Amino acid sequence: MPEDPEVETEKLNEAIHEELAKEGGGFLKRIALTTAVLAAFAAVAALKAGSTVNEALVLKTESTQLQAQASDQWTYYQAKGLKGAVQEGARNTWEAAGKPVPRKITEQITRYSAEQVEISKAAKEKEQERDRKSAEADLLLHQHHRFANTVALFQVSIALGAIAALTRNQNLWWGSIILGLTGIGLSLFAFMG
Repeated sequence: MPEDPEVETEKLNEAIHEELAKEGGGFLKRIALTTAVLAAFAAVAALKAGSTVNEALVLKTESTQLQAQASDQWTYYQAKGLKGAVQEGARNTWEAAGKPVPRKITEQITRYSAEQVEISKAAKEKEQERDRKSAEADLLLHQHHRFANTVALFQVSIALGAIAALTRNQNLWWGSIILGLTGIGLSLFAFMG
C-alpha cells in the first residue's frame, strides 16, 4: 500500500505566521479584540437606551391618561357646580316670593357643594400622579440621551478601529481606544444617573 505524501506543514505554518507578523497580524488581532469589546459595550448601551426610552414612553402615556382622568373630574366638578347654581337659583326664587325654601333644595345645594369638594380632591390627586409620572419620564428621557450619545461614541470608535485595521495605522487605533474608553466612562456615568 502506498504511503500518503508528506507535506511539510510545520514550515508552511511558520511561513504563514511570519507573513502575518510582517503584515501586522498581531496588530490586526489587537484591533479586532478591542473592536469586539467596544461592540459589546455598544450593544449594552444600545439596549439600555432602548429600554429607557420605552419606559419613558409608557410613563408619558400613563401621564396623558391621568391628565384625561383629571380633566374628566374637573368637568364633573363643574357639572355639580352648575347643578348647585340651578338649585341656588331655585332657592332665591322661593325666598324672593317670600315662601319657605323646600328642604330638598337646601339639601341638594349642600350635597352638590360636598360632592365638589370630593371631586376636586380626586382631580388634584390625578394631577399630582400625572406630574410624578411625567417627571419620572423626563428623567428617563435624559438618561436615554446619555446612552444614545454613548452608543454614537462607540460607533465612531469602532469605525476608527476598522479604518486603523485597513490602513494599519496605529495612531487611529489609539484614537479608537481613547474614544472607546470615553464611551465606557460615559456609559458608567449614564448607569449611575
